Formats: sequence, C-alpha cells, structure tokens
Amino acid sequence: MKVILIRHGESEANFENYWTGWLDVDLTTKGLKQAQVAGEKIATRGLTIDVAFESVLKRSIKTAKVILNEAQANFVPEFKTWRLNERHYGQLVGKNKAQMTAEFGAKQVEKWRRGYTTVPPLVEKNHFDRRYATLDPRLIPLGESLQQTLTRVLPLWEDQIALRVKLGQTVLVCGHGNSLRALIKYLDQVADDAVNTIDVPNATPVVYTFDAALQVVAKEVL
Repeated sequence: MKVILIRHGESEANFENYWTGWLDVDLTTKGLKQAQVAGEKIATRGLTIDVAFESVLKRSIKTAKVILNEAQANFVPEFKTWRLNERHYGQLVGKNKAQMTAEFGAKQVEKWRRGYTTVPPLVEKNHFDRRYATLDPRLIPLGESLQQTLTRVLPLWEDQIALRVKLGQTVLVCGHGNSLRALIKYLDQVADDAVNTIDVPNATPVVYTFDAALQVVAKEVL
C-alpha cells in the first residue's frame, strides 16, 4: 500500500527561473534524464507501479511516461487531471523571480513562493486551451495560495488515489512543486506556519507506505 510522489524533471521555466503555474512548458534535456534516473531508482527499489496520476501539463506527463518505461510499468493505466496542476500564480506567471525580487523585495517574493495563505496578484481572465473546456469555469482559479491549491488537490486524493491505495495498489503521483507540497502538508500533518519547510526537488521519488486505515507508517526519499 504505497504512493510514490514525484515532481516533474527540470523544466524550461526551472532553468530560466520564472514562475510557470499553468503554463505548459516542456522539460529540458536534463529534466528528461532526471526522470529516467528516477524511474531507475524506483525499479531498483523493487517497487511495482499499478497506476499513475499526472497533471494535464506536459512536463508532468512526459516525466511520468519516462518513469513508467524505466520501471517496466508503461502498460499501467494513466489518469491526467487538472487537480495535480502546479499552483496558479496569477499575474506572476512568466515573471523572472530574480527580477521580481529586485522590484518587490526578497520578503514579498518569499511570501508569494513559500507562504501558505498568501495569494498572488490575480489575473483578470485566463486564456487557457481546450484541456479545460469541460470544467465548470467556477473551478478554474485566477490565482491561488498554497492553501487553495490543497483544497483543489484533496478531492483527487480522497476520491481516487486513496481508493487505489486501499486496494493494495502502488500509485505513482507525478505532480508539481506546489501541488505536491500541498499533498505532503496533508499527509505529514505539517502545521500551517511550517509549510515553508516543505521542499520538493525535481524528479526525486518520495515513497509513502500506508496501513489499512490509510495512516502513514513509513516515508522514504529515494
């Protein structure tokens, strides 16, 4: 009864140091290699993946596919969901973090990046493609705090991932820095004022083991 949480490999935005949010940027060559190494680690550890959940953004999708291939699990069901998307950074999307630090100061940027309830400046309107066309527009944010991101991620955990775990399956969850930070806060019962201590490096598998009551009994970083 295991869940493997993993953030996508290095993306073009990670390399160029700008906020990505729901922008659909690709992996770098380094990011693809990181995903390959992560899959090898999972295989070496003897973990057998039964099902995978990914965001609808290609950096997550590509990372998951590489991992599944390396872990001899490229035939398992894959489910893509907007609920695993990166946190929506509102007007900060596309902005260089270093430049914003120079303009607004390190303290404000740190609040935007690591705070729990801090909401970024909101966009007036989203300009997304058809991958969100079937969603109720009221579900799509104009910007999110980490707290709001957790509210978005939790239904996926409660309604789909937890059910798979109860069946004894090993679930791969390939998300983003903040969608996984939110889920880790929930699983590890991290206090609101300590969420800035949660760090999720690119392509580093975090393996949770659960008991029959879905209580965490072990956590291992590969």
